[in-house]
Amino acid sequence: MCVTSAGGAADLLKTRCFGNSVLAGVVTVCLSAFPACTNAQSTTISGSAEIVDGDTLRLGPVTIRIHGIDAPESDQDCAGRNGGRWRCGNAATKSMTRLADGRQIECSPTDRDAYGRIVAVCDVEGVDLGGSLVASGLAWAFRRYSDDYVDAEADARHRGVGIWQAETQTAWDFRSDGWARASASAPREGCPIKGNIARDGERIYHTPWSSSYSRTKIDESKGERWFCDEAEAVAAGWRAPRSR
Repeated sequence: MCVTSAGGAADLLKTRCFGNSVLAGVVTVCLSAFPACTNAQSTTISGSAEIVDGDTLRLGPVTIRIHGIDAPESDQDCAGRNGGRWRCGNAATKSMTRLADGRQIECSPTDRDAYGRIVAVCDVEGVDLGGSLVASGLAWAFRRYSDDYVDAEADARHRGVGIWQAETQTAWDFRSDGWARASASAPREGCPIKGNIARDGERIYHTPWSSSYSRTKIDESKGERWFCDEAEAVAAGWRAPRSR
């Protein structure tokens, strides 16, 4: 995995390839300087991708949220053309996997989100991953943050592909509804995220829309705990579950 930069205050980076721990540190230092870092220079993160879901991937220790899109959650179902339901979240994850899993990708950071993830435009051999998902009807243009893929979304809607087969719930409403239901029954209202410790000691957090959420039991006597948001879970050393 490599970080490439040109000019600006972080000129010392130039082009370097690092081991995981060093790469994570360098990227964090650079992105903590937003907006100066990205305005002053061009920074690229490249490496072999591991897919988390339809709009999230990892390059080694670095988690990247794809800029400008919101894909269905992994276990989200969508309305189908003939009144049925289909696994839109699974389809989005599979599409991203076909495009990028294990392949060399290049990502240009644009921001950091509330959970500490790098938000970036990423491509594989010139194919824009975010644009491809939206054009296939497997992600919404995330207008809350960007208008970059509005035209691609309009075309997918016109063709009635993917999530545009029929009126269906958006990913952000799906998350909001799941959060509201789980929050009401959590030990602390408003703190429904489950921080589980796996048998191998790995700490994994489960949001209310996670496939394992209902099956995950929390035993606080073993160090497991509840979180109020994903940023809190990440800061405490827990990670999100990996895609199936």
